[in-house]
Amino acid sequence: MNIQIFGSSKSFDTKKAERWFKERRIKYQYIDVPSKGLSPREYQSVKRNVGFAALVNAKCRAYEDLYMAYLTPDAQEEKLLEHPELFATPIVRNGKEATVGYCPDIWAQWE
Repeated sequence: MNIQIFGSSKSFDTKKAERWFKERRIKYQYIDVPSKGLSPREYQSVKRNVGFAALVNAKCRAYEDLYMAYLTPDAQEEKLLEHPELFATPIVRNGKEATVGYCPDIWAQWE
């Protein structure tokens, strides 16, 4: 398994995801989304699995500040890549598979 956790240090779900993998002694790579973001290829891979709507955190302040609800879908994708704080976290990848949020049932199937 090649696990990557894209998360935020302020996100409780990210901390829970890290704890879940640590308890099972599964190695993972942690990437801080607000500072690093996702590369365009990583973004496309995750979007293919979970869809665009699952990737956007509509409850964050930046969502309202950037008027995301009023933009076209293409413009929303551009804004999402420009402003990584808009991503919902944690995003957990295992190769080409991905989840958004705390999903231990799905992660258990990856073992």
